[in-house]
Formats: sequence, structure tokens, C-alpha cells
Amino acid sequence: MSRSLRVYEKKRGHRRTGSRRLGSFGEMVFFGLFFLGGCIGLAVVLGALVIPEWRVNHEFVEIPCVVRGKELGKKQGEDGPTYRPEIQIEYRVDDRTHVTKTYDICGVYSGDRDANQAILDRFQIGGEYPCWYDPANPNTAVLVRGYTWWMWLILFVPVTFLLIGGIGLMYRLLHWGKSAEHRAAAGKGALSLDRLTGGSAEAPEYPSIPLCTDQTDSPGTRLKYRLAISASPVWQVVGLLVGSLFWNGIVAVFVVPLARDHMAGNPNWLATAFLVPFVLVGVVLVFLFFRQLLVTTGVGPTWIEISDHPLRPGRSYEVLLSQAGRLRMNRVVLRLVCQEQVRYRQGTDTRTETQCVFRRDVFRRDDFEIQPAAPLEAPCSLEIPVGVMHSFAAGNNEVKWSLAVEGDVAAWPNFSRSFPLIVRPADDAEGDQA
Repeated sequence: MSRSLRVYEKKRGHRRTGSRRLGSFGEMVFFGLFFLGGCIGLAVVLGALVIPEWRVNHEFVEIPCVVRGKELGKKQGEDGPTYRPEIQIEYRVDDRTHVTKTYDICGVYSGDRDANQAILDRFQIGGEYPCWYDPANPNTAVLVRGYTWWMWLILFVPVTFLLIGGIGLMYRLLHWGKSAEHRAAAGKGALSLDRLTGGSAEAPEYPSIPLCTDQTDSPGTRLKYRLAISASPVWQVVGLLVGSLFWNGIVAVFVVPLARDHMAGNPNWLATAFLVPFVLVGVVLVFLFFRQLLVTTGVGPTWIEISDHPLRPGRSYEVLLSQAGRLRMNRVVLRLVCQEQVRYRQGTDTRTETQCVFRRDVFRRDDFEIQPAAPLEAPCSLEIPVGVMHSFAAGNNEVKWSLAVEGDVAAWPNFSRSFPLIVRPADDAEGDQA
């Protein structure tokens, strides 16, 4: 009887491949724990900080009170004693007298004794001061309102966990039990036999040449095919956003207490110096996110259509470059690029080296403007030189061909977008018949 969840699939040579379903299940558990932790953390932060402070500033009612006593509250923490002002006040609500110890709604202790003592000194026993009470529970009152903005930075941590866990969990659920061919075909709305089985007319004859189903799935408007972009700019923005939120959210947990100590005149320079590199990494991530956001939102979509695909050396093809947006371009270049990628082991590390072995400009235009109603449409001719290496993909070596669009935009970040190509050998009999 077959098992629904296998730890191992089948043996290949001297190794055994792991179960894809078990791996997917493990990833689902991992992202599910991230999502659950984010939900719990967000609920705690909202319940302990956000909602109480919002109610104090929007729902609590102002009323005069009299100070009847005061003391400096003390609690032993892991790094030493912590303090907070505790002021006993008396006030009347609906002809009833209420007495309570209070100061703010959060009741947060801090290690700065002098700052908390200074707060106590502002209140005199027997003096009358304004306070704000909770109409739903008159026994709850505070002497100060406002928002503790530095504590709101803690929200970054659970929100980041929610984003990472939610996106990962959704991705795994949508692709559970589906092969790469199933996913590619489902994304196009059709399931052909060769996609489901992984077979193709070109696979047996050229097992090391990548299939070109992704490049021929989308028809063009003017030419036969519209090429697929290697990486969507939207996903790059999302990835940088999640990465910057996750990193800076964790760093903020350590930076905020240090900042408070600096403002209170009790700096910890050793811890500050230790955190400086982590803060700089967070700043770089934020910069990269906003730069990619500017490129994605300010630069319109780029399309490339081609008259035939896959390509073969010695032949010419029609190409149409289309660039939309509202841009003042210093230069735009369309290049035919071939890169060789090699992976090798050095000790216990796996290293990857990539080198550009061929580059040729297909189209270039300088100093012009692109208007929303009139995008750039540049027809040009592309020829694959005779004698070049065809596309190749093996375990540790790859030869990749692509059309790269590089734009130099005036007063705006530059952009670069790549569109993969498949180049087959020149003696492809099937291609000659086509």
C-alpha cells in the first residue's frame, strides 16, 4: 500500500532524495509558527499598549483630582532595579469618591531613577491637578495622556512575523502537492500533456538545454512571442519590504532602550558601538527598499516581443522593445548578453562564479522623453552569431542567454531588467523544419 507522506522518494546513484511533501510540510510548520507567533505578539502589543493608549486619548474624561500621596515604585529587573512614579489621587465621579494609585496607562518601569523622581517632584501632596478617568470603569484614571511613540516600534516585530509567516504559509498551501510543471501550467490557465509529464520534443535530443515553455506561453501583440521577465519588480519590492521590516523590527527592540538611556544621560557606549553595524545594515535595507519602490512606481513596465523562439545561431529575428512611463531618459540600451555560471566546492563552502562571455548592443537611444500616452516602441533586428555556445544547464555549469534593458533616467534611479532567452544548437533539425 502506498504511503501518503514519504520520508524518502527514490534513490539516485549513491544518494536518496528527500520527500517533497515532507519538505513542504516542514516549511508549512515553520511558516505557521512564524504566523502564530506574529498573531500572539500582535495581540499582546495591541492589548497592552495600543488600545489602552488610544482609549486614554479618545475616550477618557477629564476631571480634577487631589494628590493624597506619592512614592517611587521599585521592581527588581534582570539588569537591576527599575522604577516608575506611583501617585495616589482622589477624585469624584457621579457623587462617588475614587482613590487610586496611578500615573500613566501602561505602567512601564524604567531603569532611570532620576527621571522618575523628577516626575514625582512635579506633584505636590494636597495639590489639585487634572486627571482623566475611564467612563466604562471609573476606578481607572491617569495623570498624563499622549502616546509612547518609541514603544510603538515594537509593533514592527509581530507585523514582520505575520508577513513572513503569512506569505510563506499561503505560498506553500497554494502549491501543496504540485510539481513545477503543474504550477507553471496552472498559472497560464491550461495543462498540456508535456507540461504535466515533464516531457518535450526537445528534451530527449538535448537533455542539457533548458525548455522554453515559459518564453513561448505568452503571445505578443505585434510579434509572435512576448518574453517573460526574469524577476518581477513587484516581488523585489515585497522582498525588500519584508526583509527591512524583519531586520529593523528586531534591531529596534535593542536600540529603543539604548536611546532612552542616552536621552536620560546614562549612555551605554559599549552596547551602542556593538549595535552600530546592525543599524547601518537596517538603514541600507530601507534605502534599497525605497530605491526599488521608486524604480517600480516611477518607471513603467518594460516589454520585449520577438518573432520566434527558441533562437539559433546564424539567424536573424525581429525584436520589439516597449518602455512605458513618464520619463526623461539619458539613455536606454537593449543588449544581447550571454553569461556562464560555474558552481564549485572550496572546502566545505559551495561557491558560484558568473562571468559575462558575450555582450552586444541591439538597440541604443540617447536623450529623449517618454510620455504616458506615447511609450517608447523600438523595433530592431537581433542576430545570434555563428559559433557561439548554446544555452546549457547542468548540475554545476550553466550558459544563460538573455536580452537586458538598461535605462539611465534623469533625476531618478536607473533600472535594469532582464529577459531570458533559449539558444539551441545550429544543427537543430526540428528548428530547421519549423
